[in-house]
Amino acid sequence: MTSKTRENKLFGTDGVRGIANVEPVTAETALKLGRAAAHWFKKSNGSRSKGRHKIIIGKDTRLSGYMLENAIVAGITSMGVDALLVGPLPTPGVAYMTRSLRCDAGIVLTASHNPYEDNGIKFFRRDGYKLDDKVEDEIENLVFSGRIDSIRPTATEIGKAKRIDDALGRYIEFVKSSIPRTLTLEGLKIVADAGNGATYKSTPCILRELGADVVTLNDEPNGTNINQRCGSTFPEVIAKAVLEHKAHIGISHDGDGDRVILADEKGKVVDGDTVLAITALAALKRKELRNKILVATVMSNLALDNLIESSGGRLERTAVGDRYVIEKMIELDANIGGEQSGHMIFRDHATTGDGIVSALQVLRIMAESHKALSDLATCLKPYPQVQKNLKVKAKPPLEELKSVQELVKAAERDLGKKGRVLLRYSGTEPKVRLLIEGEDMLRIETHATRISEKLVEMIGG
Repeated sequence: MTSKTRENKLFGTDGVRGIANVEPVTAETALKLGRAAAHWFKKSNGSRSKGRHKIIIGKDTRLSGYMLENAIVAGITSMGVDALLVGPLPTPGVAYMTRSLRCDAGIVLTASHNPYEDNGIKFFRRDGYKLDDKVEDEIENLVFSGRIDSIRPTATEIGKAKRIDDALGRYIEFVKSSIPRTLTLEGLKIVADAGNGATYKSTPCILRELGADVVTLNDEPNGTNINQRCGSTFPEVIAKAVLEHKAHIGISHDGDGDRVILADEKGKVVDGDTVLAITALAALKRKELRNKILVATVMSNLALDNLIESSGGRLERTAVGDRYVIEKMIELDANIGGEQSGHMIFRDHATTGDGIVSALQVLRIMAESHKALSDLATCLKPYPQVQKNLKVKAKPPLEELKSVQELVKAAERDLGKKGRVLLRYSGTEPKVRLLIEGEDMLRIETHATRISEKLVEMIGG
C-alpha cells in the first residue's frame, strides 16, 4: 500500500476527529467513510448464511450528530448494508450492542471530551474492539483511491435503516451485570456528572436501580453544552458537589462516557491511576488479576509501578491511547488496564473503556471492604507531576525542535533515574503535551516552565 499524504490522513489516535462541518468531519467525508466501511466489513466478514450485513450507529449529544448520522447512514445503505440506529448512547454501549446484535461493525459519532463544535467518527469491529492501524489504513485507502466508486447496488440490494428502541435498556442491564448480583448500593449517596453527554440517562438509571441515592448534575443536553465546564475534564465540579450534598462519592464522565474521574467523600479528585491501583490490588487479593499484570500508559505515575510490583504483580506500559492499552491487554491476556485520564478497561466485562463499569468496580470494593473511597485511595502515593497542554499552530517533528530538545535533555540529566520527561503531540487536538515527574516539585516545575515557554515561542498557537 502506498503511503498517504498528510492531507489524506483521516484517522488519528481515536478515530476521525475535528471541527464539525470542516474536513475531515463533513457530511461528504462521512458519506464516503460509510461507503468504505460498509464495503470493507462486508467483504472481510464474508457472506451471511441468513440475513443481511448490518452496522450499528450511535452518537453523543452534539448538534452536529444529526448531520453526520444521516450522511454515514446514506453511505452505508448505498453499499447494500443495513444501518441500525440507537441514537445517543455511550461509546461502550455501542460496542456492547455491536456484539449483542451480531453486527458487522459499530460506529460512534463523538469527539469525546472535546467541545461541542468538534465531532468525530469511531469504529468498532464485530467483536466490540476498536480497529487496528492496518484496518484504518485500508478504509482510508478505499475513501481516497476511488476503487469502490462504481459499486452501486440497486433495487432490493440497497440497504435499509432501522431504529433500535431498546438499546438503552439493554445496555443498562449489561452494565449492572458487571458487579455481583447479590451486591447493592443501598445506603450510598452518589453525585453523578454526565457532562451533558451520552451518559445523561444511563448512569443515573444504573445507580438508582442498584439502590443508590443519586444526585445528578449536567444531565440536560441541548446539543451545545456537552463538556461545557462540566464532566471529567472539569473534576472540580464533582469534587465541590460531593461536599455540598454530603455524598459518599462523585462520578464524572466525559461526553461519550468511556471514561470516569471520581471524587471521594472529602472532595478530593481520584484519577485513573488511583482507580487502577485500587482495582488491581483488590483483584490481586481475590486472585483475579489475570497473569498478575496491570496495563497502563507512559503517562501513568511511576508510583503505580512500585505499588503493583511490591504487591506481587507487574505493570506493563503502552503508548498513550486506550486502543493501545487494549491491544497490549489482549497480547498479554490481561484483564485490567487504563489511563490516568480516566479510561479504564475491565476486559472481564467490556471490550473498551466504560466509565460507569469502572465506577462500579470501585463501588463494589467500597461495599465489600466497608471502606470510604478516601481510605482506599491512600494505597497510591503519587510522585509529584507537572503537566502542560499547550495549543500549537503546527506539529513539526519534535526531534527537529533543537532548542526544546536541549532543555528536555537537561531536565532528564538533572532528574536522573528518579524522574522522567514525556513530550508528545495530542492525536486528537492541536496541542503538545508535556509531562515531567520527579521527587521535587520545585525542580520539575522549573523545568516544565522552561520547556513550555520555548515550545510556545517556537510553535505556540
